[in-house]
Amino acid sequence: VQLVESGGGLVQPGGSLRLSCAASGSGTLRFNMYVMSWQRQAPGKERELVASMYTPSSTNYGESVKGRFTISRDNAKKMVYLQMNNLRPEDTAVYYCNAYFRGEPDSRSWGQGTQVTVSS
Repeated sequence: VQLVESGGGLVQPGGSLRLSCAASGSGTLRFNMYVMSWQRQAPGKERELVASMYTPSSTNYGESVKGRFTISRDNAKKMVYLQMNNLRPEDTAVYYCNAYFRGEPDSRSWGQGTQVTVSS
């Protein structure tokens, strides 16, 4: 599966951004069978989980973003989104979309990443 992120940019503290990730693949992509995640990596830091989702009832969030970020997906459009509210300077990072077929985490694919900068 190929993934393309969009929606990053520069935002002031307290602001909001919505990231999008478009999935595509050869043949019939069974997008609904993929576990979708957002991860981020700040300079000098390890990549960390931001949010993951298989179904609306199976979501996980990193502790630092709980209550501020929301992951969602549109299986018909093969899209996954990350709504980020009340952004903080420490949210500055490259955000990566990734996907793996359920039960096959070794099949994980990554997008190219989108930069989010939170600064006044």
